[in-house]
Amino acid sequence: MTLVHGEQHTTVGGGRRWATLPGCKEVLVVAQTAVYAQRLHDIYTLLGADLRIHVTFTVAPHAFNGGAETHIRLLGGTVLPWEEAVRREFDLVLAAGSQGLEQLHGPLVRLPHGARHIKLSRTPGPGGERTASGLGPEYVVWKGRVVPESYALAHQDDLAELARGCPEALPVAEVVGDACYDRIAAALPARERHRAALGLRPDEKLVLVCSTWGSGSLFTRLDAVLPRLAAELPRHGYRTALLVHPNVAAAHSPWQVRSWAMATARGAVTVIPPEADWRPLLVAADFIIGDHGSVTLYGAMTGAPILLAQYPHRDVNPRSPGALLARTAPALDPTHPLTGQLAYAAAQYRPEEYTAIADGITSEPGRFDRNMRRLLYRVVGLGQPAHEPEPPALPLPAPLDGPPAPVPLASGRA
Repeated sequence: MTLVHGEQHTTVGGGRRWATLPGCKEVLVVAQTAVYAQRLHDIYTLLGADLRIHVTFTVAPHAFNGGAETHIRLLGGTVLPWEEAVRREFDLVLAAGSQGLEQLHGPLVRLPHGARHIKLSRTPGPGGERTASGLGPEYVVWKGRVVPESYALAHQDDLAELARGCPEALPVAEVVGDACYDRIAAALPARERHRAALGLRPDEKLVLVCSTWGSGSLFTRLDAVLPRLAAELPRHGYRTALLVHPNVAAAHSPWQVRSWAMATARGAVTVIPPEADWRPLLVAADFIIGDHGSVTLYGAMTGAPILLAQYPHRDVNPRSPGALLARTAPALDPTHPLTGQLAYAAAQYRPEEYTAIADGITSEPGRFDRNMRRLLYRVVGLGQPAHEPEPPALPLPAPLDGPPAPVPLASGRA
């Protein structure tokens, strides 16, 4: 420490100067994509009120970088250039993706970026089998070294998947639960408040259309699904909203996604912007039309009947709750009237079946914040604050016909 013009001039954590709070533990949040940035929001907020900890963000190289830095800057976070981040030493690194992590310096806590591990890896592993995406060696091992110091998982069954795909990572695996599950569960009793914020009348039904990204997603069938919604659903009794994985917008631009959707739906659908929090819409939905993405799986928690418009079974982990959902939810039929199919899905809905599916999302329901905070403080080397974690409630959504909320607080879609 030196004095410059009568002021304390400090360099903290190898990079911060003129710090008002010197000596903080330095935490780096790595956002390869907007989805990863959104997913990590529920984690780094567990540290944000601690004056002993300083949180910085960086955007690692990734094919779907679009929107990641915008998300961080809208939060008001400091974005450290990647070239500087790889030169610095940190007390804790948080990430929900894999790309570039081997270049960083500091103990890494890695999390999944979606609900469980629904999808299979694109290429077979050393044994010739496709592993659960995120749980194979290509995600956690670099040149024979397990990169994370801790891999935080949602369910005990993930340990068996990890043993199958990357047994060398088992010593660093820890089951903590799922933040999105806990936030949605806590918000369900306030469902009517979320519906009112969306501008829904008590007699209106919200049909939520959910698409993941990639060639097996519902988005590839928008020209078949959305025109039917526009033509067959009565305008006075139904509202339709479309949630598209932010990777689609990162690849094609938000304007292009909205243009395609509005054209195919002839203006009869509200396109939710990629930076918006999707969870309040899921809480408010009366029906869900989806695919093999995380949002559709989280829908099993809500009591809303689900129709599957697209499901690439060969690309889905057969042991996942997503595969159980595909064996339970009715499939959208191209030949029968849509209103009749929604009525059929409602009539066939069995709460106990969907409760079993939702139970497969986490084996630590309601305990994510407690478990995750304990893990983070253990790695960073500090005692926890002397109170229970106080997670914020889900924000109320913007009206369906109004402008999007200015600050993104969503958590990742897969």
